[in-house]
Amino acid sequence: MEKKQVFIIGLDDFNLKKLENTPEGKECDFHAALTISEIRNVEEFNIEQLINKCKERIDAHGKIDAVASYYDFPGTIITPIIADHYNLPGPTLESVVKCENKYWSRLEQQKVIEDHIPQFKAFDPFDDDAFEKLDMITPYWIKPIKSFRSFLAYRINGEPQFNESVAEIRQHIDYISEPFNEFMRLYDLPSELSEMKESCIAESLLSGHMCTLEGYAYEDQVVAYGIVDSVREDNSSSFARYEYPSVLPQEIQFRMADVTRRVIHQIGLQNSPFNIEFFYNQTANEVYLLEINPRISQAHTDIFEKVHGVSHHSIMLNLALGRKPKPLEYNGHFNKAANFMLRTFDSGKVVKSPTPDEIKILKKFIPGLEVKIHVRDGIHLTELKGQDSYSFELANIFIGGRDQKELVDKYNQCVDGLSFNIEYDEEALLH
Repeated sequence: MEKKQVFIIGLDDFNLKKLENTPEGKECDFHAALTISEIRNVEEFNIEQLINKCKERIDAHGKIDAVASYYDFPGTIITPIIADHYNLPGPTLESVVKCENKYWSRLEQQKVIEDHIPQFKAFDPFDDDAFEKLDMITPYWIKPIKSFRSFLAYRINGEPQFNESVAEIRQHIDYISEPFNEFMRLYDLPSELSEMKESCIAESLLSGHMCTLEGYAYEDQVVAYGIVDSVREDNSSSFARYEYPSVLPQEIQFRMADVTRRVIHQIGLQNSPFNIEFFYNQTANEVYLLEINPRISQAHTDIFEKVHGVSHHSIMLNLALGRKPKPLEYNGHFNKAANFMLRTFDSGKVVKSPTPDEIKILKKFIPGLEVKIHVRDGIHLTELKGQDSYSFELANIFIGGRDQKELVDKYNQCVDGLSFNIEYDEEALLH
């Protein structure tokens, strides 16, 4: 049987292995429409140039059966453009941007799930009177209308902190906002959104149990197939780990699925995977939607594989090939799995990072262990692009186990076995 030719935007070795391990992957050849190095840790995003590069590679290959991406901007916005150009299955560009543009997304959400979203307002970070004009009661969050991985997101407790955070936003916001707005103008998306001066959004606080619902839209059918808990660092907004399956009661999970169906239908997303971040506030006994991403979360792929025996790349591939995804069965080696994010909260230079031999030794003692190192010897942590506003992510550690206690025990064993030597900056040492 002739293999399907599948192009991935943001192809990397880790996810290529996961793709090849799926039943669908066995019948596919995978190619990089763009490599991971072309969309991550880059100095700038030239979307038109990236789209042309995709087309050149596909045309040079001569055949394409599907296109997909498991990475956020610019992967998610380029996917529907390439799908449309080659007449392939995929979501519409407008529905994807309705997820990606945080302000447009809130306006759509407000129409159908008003009780499940925070109070929100757009503002111009270059307006010196922005704090007064917002007229919102602190605390609240501010962030760019387009960003990823909590890039330039700040919790605001008062005006001095607002001014300090906005100064940081002014310095760096053009990194994603400018190419995103230019792209919106290029593809004739609503000018009232692409031309608006307000490039940031303020949102009232959401609190409670945080989790991510993974789902897909196949034609008019919206399916939720798994919920992953997001466990935060103590006294921090940064994530400590993603843990699967969720500990939330089924009734709460069903309510999240109901909110999901309403909002995905409103946005018009079809033939696409998605993940939606939720809070369950136990005090109010209510679920609240944080944001919608029109892709699978690649941060969850290994933990799905550990529990189900197959990663949810399987869902993504079926949709990209125009097929209805099959239900995930529980054929994995573990009852529970987690993606731990090893972080440091101070800046500095990496003198030494873990070697492949160190990781190999750990894998002998911890079956199923996967480790992704994000730094290299000699790099200064401030050189890492797209980090959250409060920490630096050094590595992802993927672990499976019987229960939560075993996961945490294995993680602590890993941390002891991975040697990071960081020469911290002088101001960090003063904290």
